[in-house]
Amino acid sequence: HIMGLLSDGGVHSHEEQIHAMLEMAKERDCQEVYLHIFADGRDCGQKSAKKYIQTLEDKINEIGVGEIASVIGRYFSMDRDNRWARVRCAYELIARGKSKFIAKTALDAIDMAYERGETDEFIQSTTIKAPTKIRKGDVLIFMNYRADRARQITQAFADENFQGFSRGTFVPTQFICLTEYKKDFNLPVAYPSAKLNNVLGKYLSNLGMTQLRIAETEKYAHVTFFLNGGVERPFYGEDRVLVPSPDVATYDLQPEMSAFELTDELVEHIESQKYDLIICNFANTDMVGHSGKLDAAIKAVEAVDACLGIVYQAMNEINGEMLITADHGNVEQMVNPETGEVHTAHTNNLVPLLFVSTRAATIAEPGTGSLSDIAPTLLTMMDVEQPDEMTGTSLLTFE
Repeated sequence: HIMGLLSDGGVHSHEEQIHAMLEMAKERDCQEVYLHIFADGRDCGQKSAKKYIQTLEDKINEIGVGEIASVIGRYFSMDRDNRWARVRCAYELIARGKSKFIAKTALDAIDMAYERGETDEFIQSTTIKAPTKIRKGDVLIFMNYRADRARQITQAFADENFQGFSRGTFVPTQFICLTEYKKDFNLPVAYPSAKLNNVLGKYLSNLGMTQLRIAETEKYAHVTFFLNGGVERPFYGEDRVLVPSPDVATYDLQPEMSAFELTDELVEHIESQKYDLIICNFANTDMVGHSGKLDAAIKAVEAVDACLGIVYQAMNEINGEMLITADHGNVEQMVNPETGEVHTAHTNNLVPLLFVSTRAATIAEPGTGSLSDIAPTLLTMMDVEQPDEMTGTSLLTFE
């Protein structure tokens, strides 16, 4: 069994890797290969699944191995906010062949979903032809490479002590992760994580400096696990604050999300003057941008703008400095200019870099920086020498 997100979005997976896994299955003379497809519609067009499925079907016909057994939207299979009812839909589809709908072909499954008014992300559980169940001893390979949205469904399949929902009789599988989703899963990993030395958090910790990581649930992993180079545990001197994300089906229903609660917590910690560095993530513009709803996206931007004003006042009162940026675009483009259709994916547009301070500084020319320059820039602001492992350069020069 091969499961994963099928698209060319490249954020959590890529279709070509699933094609490559089919090639490997053929090389290893695997006779029964079932594909469990997670439809995207978030990191690519909202209704683009058919082209990816057609390409996959062409690959299957070309090599003579594999068949698509099920289709479901990533909303269910890739939840990361402990919405276990969603994950259960995906688990029961893949593990037991239990679905809301049955289609003759995967392409028919997509057409049926569109007729129901669903976009790719929200396609309900659909089995293709006769239901396929996972049997004891079967191998299940998860082809997503990004950890945050891979963890919950991995737990459902591989954790003997799983408590998210009742699985009935647990059927153990040989579960293989493409990358390391979490160290304590103790599962086979095809591509183990590379160890990163002297990431920003570790470097500051070794210098005896204090730091805070704060975000709401949807972006908590980004300011902790990801920023720390895949390390789960906080470094010495690192505190963490998690503000729960709102319990809504999609964030266009509450565009402000938990930004104001997050801001209250953030201001309290700013006023404590306990930390040398605070790293905060506002999730709104990305999460609501993915909805494709322009009115909601505008409200999300307004909420973040209001919150940044509050944070600015708090930082100004303690004579602190701020660096405001993003790691990709999204909300600034809500319509595909070529097709006129709703745009829900990330963009490669340039992102803002705002330095807020009473100190005079020269900032690099627009378009010349990259993400690898952010940590060196922060170190420059803190008057801390940059370690050799950091290959970026500071985007600020102080007079």
